Amino acid sequence: MTRLAAALFGVLVAATFAAFFVAQRIKDEPSVIQGVRFRGSFSPNEDGRADRVRFALRLKESDRVTLGVVDADGDTVRTLVEDRRAKAYEVIGLPGIPWDGRDDDGRVVPDGRYKLRITLRDQGRSVVYPRSVRKDTTPPAPRVTSIGPSREPGPELLPNADGKVTARFGPALDAAQVLLVRTAPGRPRKVLRQDLPKGATEWSWDGRVQGRRVSPGTYLVVLIWQDEAGNRGASVPLGRSDVPRLRYGRKLPGHGGITVRYLAAQPAMAPTKARGRTELFLDARGERFSWSLRRLGGSVRARGGPKTRPRVVFQAPGGKSGVYVFRVTTRERSTQVLVPVQARQPVAGTAKRPRGVLVLLPAMTWQGRNPVDDDGDGAPNLLDLGVAATLRRLAAGDGLPEGFRDREAPLLLWLDRTGRRYDVTTDAALQAGFGPRLAGHRGVLIPGDARWLPSTVRARLRAFVRGGGTVVSLGIDSLRRTVAVNARGRMVDPSRPRPADLFGARLAPLRRQATDLENFQDEIELFTGTSGLISAVPAWEETARIGREADQVASGVTVDPPGRSVITAARFGKGLVIRPGFPSFAQRVNANDPAVSELMARMWTLLSR
Repeated sequence: MTRLAAALFGVLVAATFAAFFVAQRIKDEPSVIQGVRFRGSFSPNEDGRADRVRFALRLKESDRVTLGVVDADGDTVRTLVEDRRAKAYEVIGLPGIPWDGRDDDGRVVPDGRYKLRITLRDQGRSVVYPRSVRKDTTPPAPRVTSIGPSREPGPELLPNADGKVTARFGPALDAAQVLLVRTAPGRPRKVLRQDLPKGATEWSWDGRVQGRRVSPGTYLVVLIWQDEAGNRGASVPLGRSDVPRLRYGRKLPGHGGITVRYLAAQPAMAPTKARGRTELFLDARGERFSWSLRRLGGSVRARGGPKTRPRVVFQAPGGKSGVYVFRVTTRERSTQVLVPVQARQPVAGTAKRPRGVLVLLPAMTWQGRNPVDDDGDGAPNLLDLGVAATLRRLAAGDGLPEGFRDREAPLLLWLDRTGRRYDVTTDAALQAGFGPRLAGHRGVLIPGDARWLPSTVRARLRAFVRGGGTVVSLGIDSLRRTVAVNARGRMVDPSRPRPADLFGARLAPLRRQATDLENFQDEIELFTGTSGLISAVPAWEETARIGREADQVASGVTVDPPGRSVITAARFGKGLVIRPGFPSFAQRVNANDPAVSELMARMWTLLSR
């Protein structure tokens, strides 16, 4: 070893020992900093809970103090106090020096751990306090993992044999609560709020609120709690007043669904043949029930019960085609569903002469808007919400489709009362290849809103009209959306409304403004028998454009505002497409409004010839 190397080695050894003894001296001395206080975490998200962390400290001796917040790399991100004179034993920043989670330029710093650097100018010392504060703006994510006692997929049902259901979840954090929200039918609304003890992992409910049984519907268990930083999180996205936000095309996270059902039946998705064997399923929760069958607006044609088995088998009535109402009654409740019945006649296309009118019931729209939870997430599976829905499912509410009493029922009653003969089917049956077909009929009457149709049915309707058939669509916002049916019988991939319907017509949104409608154009004698004026129409849907492939041949327009086309008829290929264009049409037909009844009679003539 050279003399220079030996000298350098000696210097390093001496420096090491010197540093050791200095460190020991500092360690053994009483701390100049008497105390530092701050909470361990905070969440600067402006929700009013722990949005600031406050630092407070006290010195043993007077000094000039600078306080800064440093990140994990030791770099100062925010100077809180700069060169402030502090007296001995004075609490600096009483009740505390706040930090809002921003740097010196006002930018929000990333979530993570930060420390306090304390600089004492007079002593020439700088200390990074060893304890850190955690900036955390990520809310906790509670999750309902399951609801029992059933292990079947889908929502848990009440009432049940156990008398209650139990929701299970991870250990609850601080300020934990459980909300019970009724998500359907109607707008979501809270029905129950309860506190949960910290660490709880389950919650049970017997289907009652304040000792009374709740109304039937879809219910959702929502968990809410907050973490140490003050972040509040919920098991599903919440809007105002802690009501869940049901977002288009998205399921709710978790498995928080409970369905309260006392009595429900499954409507028929396809017509049954007259005098044919019909089977329906229902759920009376084990109670005894009776049933009856009557033609819409008519007397009872069959009845049965009491019984408890969920399967009902009966013979469909004979005679003309029509829509029947199957009614189920228990001791306290009743419900009803629709059963279309097709007369026993030669199959369309095989008879010697063409058949008349085919009434096409929009069963897919009915079931797509049936507010039932299929998958147990606690939200109704509605095509309106852009989620898949099971085609064959029990009907919620009173069992009848939404709007049926005001839209389809009055028109069907008018057909029967005036002795019109027709065949009947559904869009679901047409898509599956059951029951009467379009081919061989002269016209197709769609008596309600057919909002969603499979591409195959849409194509067949277009081809039917191109070939010379007539379609009358009484619906509003109809024929503008598609949906598919998968192998499991679920309606999937519902589309949003397209600019034009399947015949190319562009429809404006429904306008609720009373007006009169007057005959503006009539090349097919559509308004024959009327006075040319339909008065006091409270709401209407304008046909803004008829479509490139169509030629308008009749039109009834608004008087105020002037000239908006509402009642329209257009040539499409060799056939006709007719739209009355106002939702009160069917009610006024059934009420024998002279002008509207004559218009319907003329449309029936065009459908039948």
